[in-house]
Amino acid sequence: MSGPPASLLTTDDLYLFNEGTHSHLFERLGAHLVTASGVPGTSFAVWAPNAERVSVVGDFNGWNPEAHPLVPKSDSGIWEGHIAGVAQGTVYKYHVVSRHQGYRVDKADPFAFRSEVPPKTASVVWDLGFDWGDGAWMAGRRQRSGLHQPNATYEVHLGSWMRGDEDRMLGYRELAPRLAEYCGQMGFTHVEFLPVMEHPFYGSWGYQVTGYFAPTSRYGTPQDLMYLIDYLHQHGIGVILDWVPSHFPTDEHGLGFFDGTHLYEHADPRKGIHPDWNSYIFNYGRNEVRSFLLSSAVHWLSTYHADGLRVDAVASMLYLDYSRKDGDWIPNEYGGRENLEAIGFIRRLNEEIYRIHPDVHTIAEESTAWPMVSRPTYVGGLGFGMKWDMGWMNDTLEYLALDPIHRKFHHHELTFRQVYAGSENFVLPLSHDEVVHGKGSLLGRMPGDEWQKFAQLRVLLGYMWAETGKKLLFMGGEFGQWNEWNHDQSLDWHLLKYAPHLGIQRLVQDLNGLHRGEPALHELDAEPGGFEWIDANDNEASVISFIRLAKSTDDVILAVCNFTPVPRPNYLLGVPRGGWWREILNSDATWYGGSGWGSLGGVEAFPIEMHARPRSVSVTVPPFGCLYFKSEGPR
Repeated sequence: MSGPPASLLTTDDLYLFNEGTHSHLFERLGAHLVTASGVPGTSFAVWAPNAERVSVVGDFNGWNPEAHPLVPKSDSGIWEGHIAGVAQGTVYKYHVVSRHQGYRVDKADPFAFRSEVPPKTASVVWDLGFDWGDGAWMAGRRQRSGLHQPNATYEVHLGSWMRGDEDRMLGYRELAPRLAEYCGQMGFTHVEFLPVMEHPFYGSWGYQVTGYFAPTSRYGTPQDLMYLIDYLHQHGIGVILDWVPSHFPTDEHGLGFFDGTHLYEHADPRKGIHPDWNSYIFNYGRNEVRSFLLSSAVHWLSTYHADGLRVDAVASMLYLDYSRKDGDWIPNEYGGRENLEAIGFIRRLNEEIYRIHPDVHTIAEESTAWPMVSRPTYVGGLGFGMKWDMGWMNDTLEYLALDPIHRKFHHHELTFRQVYAGSENFVLPLSHDEVVHGKGSLLGRMPGDEWQKFAQLRVLLGYMWAETGKKLLFMGGEFGQWNEWNHDQSLDWHLLKYAPHLGIQRLVQDLNGLHRGEPALHELDAEPGGFEWIDANDNEASVISFIRLAKSTDDVILAVCNFTPVPRPNYLLGVPRGGWWREILNSDATWYGGSGWGSLGGVEAFPIEMHARPRSVSVTVPPFGCLYFKSEGPR
């Protein structure tokens, strides 16, 4: 039988949990190795307010639901108990008998720290002790996390970035030195992992989460993931985790219909079922659900030392009619389409995260024009630190899909971004979503012959790194993978034997070096003063030109991008200064696989006014080329 509850829950815990403000429930609910009355074992606690009976079942008791019943914790809806002899590694579930309809089910622990390797679905008793070695990183993180600091993120799916012999998936510990060395060589400041939280269906890429406190066991133990993050930190690489509070899968062992009622999700399918993914939507109006999600977010930042959370599908949380037809959604109390409960939760989430961890960032994947996503809650914003610029991504890729001869009629798709660029703290994303579902790879989507495809990928990357905003590039894009991403196999690393692919990789490496080393290319990413057009209107030539400015220095960098296969010799541009303008990047350099058009290392400005600037330069703009020039004064 189970022994005395050995409760970890205080009166304050219950109050905060029921109030919807508890952010550390992972220290109280779930399974914890505890010695009670001198007897080692495990204390269990689970929220199931509509259950008639709850017990712990597992290999240790032959999965007998009568062997180890839990007892109610007053009227909190929580069931708890201490089971002697249950040690680390014990496999278990909760057997829940509902008060309603005779429903009974075996559920995985919502607060489990570890799960069995899928397709098995039980939870595993586990201690999260780990000897961290990233003290220097954590101590200096606040200085590095400012919006004026460089931030170029490499987005990674752990199961398909690189595989071992016979297509074996590598574990967290095996990936650590390889990923750290590669990101270090490439110059990325951060990696962002597609969700590592436990998920039953591998093909969901982690976006159908069942374990909101457990890393997937496909790649190892919780400590193995800690080792990976610790290793990256010790090698100067930050770690951002994808986190999914917008929906969860309907698998029987998961959160859905947990105690015979719609406990975590809305009961009405017009609010509780996501039409795109046929998954459950959290009930953000239920206080205990808000505490659950708050605690999940804080857990990954606190226990796993993550440097940020990228919050998935925020738009689907904000709008009650998201992907729904008329009549298939319920307006809010004012008759509007805004999900007031979700908005309140999001604001509380960001306030709590930045209160506890002021040196991290929350990053919203928000695909609409919702205002002030990355502005503080005290001025009416949602409180995120950054927002993905989905508009830039869509406009730019649609523009580049056009035959170059037609691009002059769509020039506004390149220039429109600067109308709103200062409205949010933006990340420019070329993410996994752009290389799946038949879209093809970035390289494969470019029109023209093979040389033109590589050249256009290079000009896209050069333009992206020159624009304001932090950068995110999904794995494979940095060397021009031909094939669409396949989560069941490794990236095509063998392509680096071929010069054009190696050239793309060299370009990304140099772009990251410039992004880190040149204050003008990162310090004012999130402020309007960091960008000025030289010429936004040369649609006939499909050329854009602009300058980037620094905050800490008087550096000026000129960027020129040509989106046609026609070279532009003697191309005149107004500049703010005289003297020498050194060419610091040319995407058409032969080193990158280009044709070698350029301006022989730099140009001298002459005293002729142009583009409302006191000086001008004459440059050679390569076909499908991007150039950066840095003002260096008199020679």
